[in-house]
Amino acid sequence: MTAALVPELYVRDLRRSLDFYCGVLGFRIAYERPAERFAYLERGGAELMLEEPVGRVWLAGPLEVPYGRGVNFQVTADDAAGLSAACSRAGAPILCALEERTYLRDGEPVRVRQFVVQDPDGYLMRISELL
Repeated sequence: MTAALVPELYVRDLRRSLDFYCGVLGFRIAYERPAERFAYLERGGAELMLEEPVGRVWLAGPLEVPYGRGVNFQVTADDAAGLSAACSRAGAPILCALEERTYLRDGEPVRVRQFVVQDPDGYLMRISELL
């Protein structure tokens, strides 16, 4: 794995989270440590770690549901519409329906198709496709 920044997300149920990330959003398990309830995921250059908080954990405060308060991760994808449909079929909460937006980057317009979905632990994933 080569990403310079890889978030590690605590989850309540690793299997349920893997079903969401791998089965719905199309991530793959790059490697895992089952005894530690840990998995390292990858999808098109996006990388993240999932771990149940057992054994050694690093927390800045109490771990309360939903775990993902205040976090919004952007994941680049080639088919935001297809992933949005997959999330809807899976019953995942969609916080922002599929939309097309234009943002300015260094004064230049950039057009994207995006939606925001909530994972089983409350983390928000903004799936963004460059148009």
